[in-house]
Amino acid sequence: MQVGYKLAAEAFGPAELVRQAVRAERAGFDFVEISDHYHPWLDNQGHSPFAWTVLGSIAAKTSTIGLATGVTCPTVRYHPAIIAQAAATLALLSEGRFVLGVGSGERLNEHVVGPGFPETVPPRHAMLREALEIIRLLWDGGYRSYEGKYLQLADARVFDLPEEPPLIAVAASGPPSARIAAELGDGLFATEAKQQITRHYRDAGGTGPRYAEVPMAWAPDENTAAEAALRTSRWALTGWKVMSELPNPVNFDAATSTVRAEDILEKFACGPDPARYVEAAQPFVDAGFDRLVMQNAGPDPDGFIDFYESELDARIRKLKPTGTQF
Repeated sequence: MQVGYKLAAEAFGPAELVRQAVRAERAGFDFVEISDHYHPWLDNQGHSPFAWTVLGSIAAKTSTIGLATGVTCPTVRYHPAIIAQAAATLALLSEGRFVLGVGSGERLNEHVVGPGFPETVPPRHAMLREALEIIRLLWDGGYRSYEGKYLQLADARVFDLPEEPPLIAVAASGPPSARIAAELGDGLFATEAKQQITRHYRDAGGTGPRYAEVPMAWAPDENTAAEAALRTSRWALTGWKVMSELPNPVNFDAATSTVRAEDILEKFACGPDPARYVEAAQPFVDAGFDRLVMQNAGPDPDGFIDFYESELDARIRKLKPTGTQF
């Protein structure tokens, strides 16, 4: 079991994210994970810095903690050749501490460059397959070309390559994406505690680490935590089909106008009771995930990190599956 800290790039500016990563390393987290977005989910979150610059600064200011994108879409806003180069550079600067998390993207972030985001899931998955093939090709070294249905590469070479390429964790929510993770990735990334996701990954031949985000909101009392999560993180209750389709923060604001604090309490571990957080993490362990990301939506990141270090670290690491797996 490894435990990570989610850097809420939609809620904090770049310098603050770097500071939190340094604190997370001191508190004993194994890795930090950052979303790679162009927009926040809601306007009132107020931030969305360039993830790769933030990660480079974290690499320079830390020495042991792992780094991960959670996740990058290497198909529309970026060309996979750029991601291959960026990930290789970060792997070198972090001395092998970087994990490239990738996924098929959300309209929220990918539509901004103009050509548009595919209307249906199959072409998004096909594009992701081609992108991963291009990234792998470039990481093999030398000048490379590629002619796909959606993506092309013309006589390109990444000159600065690490001895070992970064691990690639692929976001999945169903059988098609789980197959991509197993066939072209080194690990799995998910946001739901569903055993069928890890089962599909295993059935397709996947054997790597399995990452999942656990929703939580720390504050000295439960109501304060729930209200903070309601203000900034109610988008998380919309479900992946909605999250992948809406184009702008104003749309997420409208789509979540009826979410209540009671709804947040059903989804998030809130307040000061460590048992509630352990209870929230257990279903992810039962579902077969072994890299748990603490995703805090509370108002005080330092308070949460202190709480994790003193109350949660040992408890989370001791969790074992409680039922039959796979």
